[in-house]
Amino acid sequence: MPPAELPARRRWLALAVLCVTVLAANLDSAVLNVALPTLARDLNATSGDLQWIVDSYIVVFAGSLLAAGSLADRIGRKKTLLAGLAVFAGGSAWAAFSGDVNTLIAARASMGTGGALMIPSTLSIISNMFRDPAERQRAIGRWGGTGGIGVALGPIIGGFLLARFWWGSVFLINVPIALAGLLAACWLVPDSKNPAARAPDLVGAGLSMAGIGVILWSIIEAPSRGWSSPAVIGAGAVGLAVLALFAVWERVTSHPMLNLSFFRQRPFSAAIPAVVTLTFGLFGALFVLTQFLQLSLGFTALQAGIRLLPVAAAVIVVAPASAVAVRAVGPKFTIAAGLALVAAGLWLVSGAAVGTAFAGLAAGMVLLGAGAGLALPTATGSVIGSVPPTDSGVASAADTTAIHLGGALGVAVVGSLLATRYQDRMTSALSGQLFPAAVKNSLGGALAAARAGGATGPPLVHLAKTAFISGMDLGLLTGAAVAVGGCLVALVFLPARSDHKDQSIGTGPGFPLRPRPSIPGRRQAGSPPGQHQRTHLEAEHHEEHRGDQYVPYPRYPVDRQGALGDPAQHRE
Repeated sequence: MPPAELPARRRWLALAVLCVTVLAANLDSAVLNVALPTLARDLNATSGDLQWIVDSYIVVFAGSLLAAGSLADRIGRKKTLLAGLAVFAGGSAWAAFSGDVNTLIAARASMGTGGALMIPSTLSIISNMFRDPAERQRAIGRWGGTGGIGVALGPIIGGFLLARFWWGSVFLINVPIALAGLLAACWLVPDSKNPAARAPDLVGAGLSMAGIGVILWSIIEAPSRGWSSPAVIGAGAVGLAVLALFAVWERVTSHPMLNLSFFRQRPFSAAIPAVVTLTFGLFGALFVLTQFLQLSLGFTALQAGIRLLPVAAAVIVVAPASAVAVRAVGPKFTIAAGLALVAAGLWLVSGAAVGTAFAGLAAGMVLLGAGAGLALPTATGSVIGSVPPTDSGVASAADTTAIHLGGALGVAVVGSLLATRYQDRMTSALSGQLFPAAVKNSLGGALAAARAGGATGPPLVHLAKTAFISGMDLGLLTGAAVAVGGCLVALVFLPARSDHKDQSIGTGPGFPLRPRPSIPGRRQAGSPPGQHQRTHLEAEHHEEHRGDQYVPYPRYPVDRQGALGDPAQHRE
């Protein structure tokens, strides 16, 4: 039975299982954030090490997503989901028993592979189970709300575990959740695939991962090596060149990982930047706020986790309501309003000073979570709804890539701005004085030195906290500016209302066809011979056979000159 024809109760139960898999991934990210100060202390991790512990997962995740989405469309979305859950559980167990920073970074990278296999599969399955746009938006809203639950529970669970067990427990908690999701998915989740899907684009996956990884390396290493150092500038240039080569490869290959014709549709091409700019600010803010709460305000990991609840609670409350907002004012203004709230929240939090108490941050944190809950499910719905269901795996992967690419850049840029400002302030203030290098590199190092510094301790603590908060404020203001840019892009380029009739049909690398109403047997004025038959057949195929394994006959190939090929030569 096709997924869309399952009984309603079965479809919503399957959605609950898919949300459990999303919960595992989001719980991991949230738990890790609150554990960063503990990892810095127990593993002697520098600020750059912490960024790599976070971003190693994201680099592999983002670099593999599009290939994983293509693989899911080809071999089956349920199979890919199950494989992802198994790999994620294994990587989490490896991370839990890592004994040093480098091993932990490698384990986190393996977890990124598992996440890349399972997350786009969940969105693709949702897209195939819920064909009605309004129902699909409600389902995606619940999917996004589950992410908010992970953000809410993660810091509290992480703080509880760190108070009673060793730091590896924050990774070990993923294992039973992932295994429970795997067993439930075997029973409840339907399978689907695109019989016309092509082989995964391994070259494209390698190029995208290499380009993203090199750019992130240059940003993360800039504070220690210098922003103007040849290594940093050269790595950044190489990364951009590799990503440009990736775009060229996707344009010319016969089986692109990402069909560039999708970007000709405004609901897709304008929603992707909105997702990137939103998660840039959200991930960057969580990265620095967890450290601020523990190192500057002196909260324990559990107390800090509880104080992150305003962000998570706002996401949980607002995300399901995003579907109502879309029906009321359309996706353009819903996404723009969400990004405006994110920018406002970041701006408020960036006013923190050494004497700022937690109460002074709460309003900004609520606005940050509310904006994310409003804009993220809406942008995701816009991306998924703008392509044929046959390509839902790749579209889901593109959306999730945008989420985590924005997050990786947010952690790298905001973290690097913080580190640069901190190191500059501390180096200038302590010039000529004998202090350990760790004092000038991180707030945690300065606090450790202050505890053993006698009378010099309090002045050193005040200086270090001032430098840290100055860097944090700079990073958050940068995140606010990026969110404002995303808001403007949404207002200018997103359509006021979703129009699924404006959906192009991809028929080759970068050559979409726009289906037009036509009468069989009659050629449209101005169209070349054969154009009316081609357009009619393709439009009819996509309208009546919505692109999973139940399509009873193959699609008709079309070459670049518009000639209709022989389907018998292209059967699977």
